[in-house]
Amino acid sequence: MPLEKTENVKKQLLRNNEYYNTQNLQDKLYQKSKNGFIFNNLISEIVNPNNILLAYRNIKNNKGAETSGVNDCTIADIKTKELAEWINYIQERFKNYIPHKVRRVEIEKPGGGIRPLGIPTIEDRLIQQSIKQIIEPIAEAKFYHGSFGFRPDRSAENAIAKVMHLVNLNKLHYAVDIDIKGFFDNVDHGKLLKQMWTMGIRDKKLLSIISVMLKAEIENVGKSTKGVPQGGVLSTILSNIVLNELDWWIHSQWEGVKTRTNYKSNSGKNRELKKNTNLKEVYIVRYADDFKLMCRDMESAQKIYVAVVKWLKDRLGLDVNVEKSKVVNLRKNHSDFLGFKMKVRTKGKKKVIRSNISDKARRKIKENYRAQIDEIKKNPTAKNVLKLNSMILGWQNYYSIATMVSKNLGQIHFLGRKRLLNRTKSIRGDTLCETNTYTKFYGRYRFKPISICKITIFPLAAVKFRIPKLLKHNASRYTVTGRNNLHKLLPKELAESIKYILKNPIKEESLEFNDNRISSYVGQLGRCYISNEIVAMETMITRRIHPQNAGGNDAYNNIIIVDKENNELIEEPSVELVLKKIKGLKFDKKSLKRLNKLRKFNGNSLIEIN
Repeated sequence: MPLEKTENVKKQLLRNNEYYNTQNLQDKLYQKSKNGFIFNNLISEIVNPNNILLAYRNIKNNKGAETSGVNDCTIADIKTKELAEWINYIQERFKNYIPHKVRRVEIEKPGGGIRPLGIPTIEDRLIQQSIKQIIEPIAEAKFYHGSFGFRPDRSAENAIAKVMHLVNLNKLHYAVDIDIKGFFDNVDHGKLLKQMWTMGIRDKKLLSIISVMLKAEIENVGKSTKGVPQGGVLSTILSNIVLNELDWWIHSQWEGVKTRTNYKSNSGKNRELKKNTNLKEVYIVRYADDFKLMCRDMESAQKIYVAVVKWLKDRLGLDVNVEKSKVVNLRKNHSDFLGFKMKVRTKGKKKVIRSNISDKARRKIKENYRAQIDEIKKNPTAKNVLKLNSMILGWQNYYSIATMVSKNLGQIHFLGRKRLLNRTKSIRGDTLCETNTYTKFYGRYRFKPISICKITIFPLAAVKFRIPKLLKHNASRYTVTGRNNLHKLLPKELAESIKYILKNPIKEESLEFNDNRISSYVGQLGRCYISNEIVAMETMITRRIHPQNAGGNDAYNNIIIVDKENNELIEEPSVELVLKKIKGLKFDKKSLKRLNKLRKFNGNSLIEIN
């Protein structure tokens, strides 16, 4: 089942940059980093109020924002703080930063074993997010193009597409699989800070703060002397900085070698390198600490394997898991990568990749599919049925780039459907309850529908292979041209008005109120909630639909923008005075209905117009 094709997609993080007027700064940092600029004073940008408020917005709706650290605080505790109070708190923390203790959580790995997570307090996560927003564009300018994990606008799909491209078109049929032993637990702090220094991040105060963060005391464990705790906001970007040196070293072995002739295509350059040098052709495709080295022959692959194992140990102090690391001839054996199992097969006169969902991933899908069916039997609610549909849609979207996805999910569907029919016999509905989503994605398939709680369950086998998308070389959220295919900008009028709102916050109101004030203004396209007329900045009023004294909160769906005149109509207790004022205003049935709704919530009498 192909993903829905969209153009000018809204990227929420880019929209947030527009809300807080931070895109230009990030673009400048990116371009300066590209040009080799040395950054000595980044703290001033990090503690800028707009950057602090952007960090809050970027993190508040994340699932992890509801997870508490050692102080039991979550994002709900931060939302209620006054805007000025929060900005001052963050700025003061940066003056003499001492991290809170980190809560340790252990989760089971899919393949067995335990993965330790370090969960900082929500306050420290927001501080880390403030740092990330400033150092990410600097690092992105220096990162290798063949790295895809935990980077903006890159995905596992791009990594799989790159491997398929190297095999199908470049005919590189030998994969070097390297498994780093406990990568996140063994990162050398000193080496990481030196790598950041080399990258141009030379703000000594910032580096000192990051050093302290890395050594933050873990509850019931003690202070960390090495490693990047998984669970922190900065963990992924710091990990990519560590392995970026590996990326560029591999690049220097073949792709980055300069030739006498400046070729327009890689094919000419490759021919010259093969003819005039003894270099080994090699390319790296990396997703976080999971990576593949693609080679043309067994001899080259074996030499590269030995060289990389030695390089990782000597340069980064990292050991390789010998049992899981190997050289694979893809014409004879499978190689796993990011949940896919790949092997070269003959198709006509060509040799191309055939990919399946990996054995481990299939087992996990089966387990989760069966477990959710059992949960529906035990507790047949719409929420549980919708969760199963969400799981199915997620598997189909992710694994649809496997060439054998229909067969793989079809086999799981066959066994799972029997379980579904047997265990839900008494709770299934007799009528078909297809939603628009079901019709859109599955209407063309002929599976007999199963409905529970008036929701039709998505058929797991209803999926077709789609070609994974290669990453475009000019794709970058930090350049105007790079953003063109990623994001549609706000209209200029709205963007200018948001700048005014930012400069004039309601300081006595909460962080959440002020943040949702911007969202509501954009959501209403700058128009009054009652009259639907454009609101002038000087007459704009932000208010709650349900007042605070009646239990109203600062959530987005309770915040509206109205014109000053219409706000007076809401607040005015006298019906006679309201009727006099309305005479000079444009009021239709919809406007009156909204006015009365707000007057009712405000404890005032309703207005009737003949």
